[in-house]
Amino acid sequence: MNNILIIEDNEEITDNLSLLLKENGFSSKIIYRQAELEKVLEENVFDLVLLDLMLPDGNGYSICTNIKKKMEIPIIMLTAMKDEYSIVTGFNVGADDYISKPFKPLELISRINNQLRRYKKSPSIFQISNLKINTVNGTVLKEDKEVVLSALEYRLLLVFINHIGEVLTRNRLLEEIWDIAGEFVNDNTLTVYIKRLREKIEDDPANPNIIKTIRGIGYKVGD
Repeated sequence: MNNILIIEDNEEITDNLSLLLKENGFSSKIIYRQAELEKVLEENVFDLVLLDLMLPDGNGYSICTNIKKKMEIPIIMLTAMKDEYSIVTGFNVGADDYISKPFKPLELISRINNQLRRYKKSPSIFQISNLKINTVNGTVLKEDKEVVLSALEYRLLLVFINHIGEVLTRNRLLEEIWDIAGEFVNDNTLTVYIKRLREKIEDDPANPNIIKTIRGIGYKVGD
């Protein structure tokens, strides 16, 4: 399920947007101010951003620039401003598309799907909290310092990042690791490897922020 970040200070618009996205198979997260951006980007993984041009504590142009510096992700600007200068400025700072308010719901969904198709190049770099995983060269960086993982620890991490936001049962993880590793992995071994992985990537392994335990069910990475 694609996860969309909505940056918009009008609660009526965000309520309608959230419902529209849910009805069309998307999950979403809403923030109302620029000040909330850094924290939400650290704690979540998003596939697309819907960005209002005018916010109480900033403007969409600077937000767009900041997001594009940190990650490769499509940004659609939402705004009541329809003049050519505003549109061109939006594109110049990195916006991928631009839609004027009030917008037609089906048109917005179509534009979202178009941008997601454009970016579906199978991302090679994943950012989760302060962890950066590069699947091209197989490196894992924590605050720009390399984390050395065993082959099975790395394979387990890949399973999680390929299922961001999903709750994975222990049986599902065992099946995935079996398929990838081609070797027998039992339930006790899984417990050991999750413990070791947390010790290497979490700031506080006893209170994990990346690989979260969903009590009685399994584990989840991302929201």
